[in-house]
Amino acid sequence: MADQDQDAGARLGDAATIARLADRIWALDASRLLRFAIEDLFPGRIALVSSFGADSAALLHMAAQIDRALPVLFIDTGVLFPETLRYRDALVERLGLTDVRSIGPDPEALRSEDPETFLWSSDPDHCCHIRKVAPLERALEGFEAWISGRKRFQAATRAALPLFEVDEGRVKINPLADWSSTRLSDYLDLHGLPRHELVAQGYPSIGCVPCTSKVRPGEDSRAGRWRGKAKTECGLHVRPPAETAGRAG
Repeated sequence: MADQDQDAGARLGDAATIARLADRIWALDASRLLRFAIEDLFPGRIALVSSFGADSAALLHMAAQIDRALPVLFIDTGVLFPETLRYRDALVERLGLTDVRSIGPDPEALRSEDPETFLWSSDPDHCCHIRKVAPLERALEGFEAWISGRKRFQAATRAALPLFEVDEGRVKINPLADWSSTRLSDYLDLHGLPRHELVAQGYPSIGCVPCTSKVRPGEDSRAGRWRGKAKTECGLHVRPPAETAGRAG
């Protein structure tokens, strides 16, 4: 079975194949699905991308139970909250992760395109591109798949999030797609995992300092990101609908 699944996983541009895989393993719980992806589908060819944000500890904990040496890609944009950097360091030590790679923007791109660190105000999409999207594209070279921690409850734009996607020629897996905020909180409590300290201060979704604000009661958890702008995503996960595959739930 493993050999067949590896062959299927290698056909990264075949959305129908990814949809069939999603159908086969939809019933697996998140931790089993994660193990299946890491050990059987893409052994040595998969990375986990984590923001070390509000609820990142759950997925990182699951991954650490499977392989502490799994590559974890962390995008340090240069304008993150210091609390996020402290949380990253605390989780890395707590979980024993051995291959966390901090990646950042190209210094020359910053000097030429955002010398005053104010691009977020005039062109937030381009700011995200040079500080997040481009660095991740470089870091993912050589990987055939990557793991995302997105959940459907986070925002209306993620309500139909599939389990598997084909993204820029790679498979992207969303093991926690159907998890609720309550389930996440219960998981963190069950395993005694620390929370990001900004969550208690009203930040259920945490990005860069200039583009993150507190969330008011009744708003979705990502309402504080790019408040007052039409922008809802940084660009890491925005693809044409035809490039997604698998059940929406």
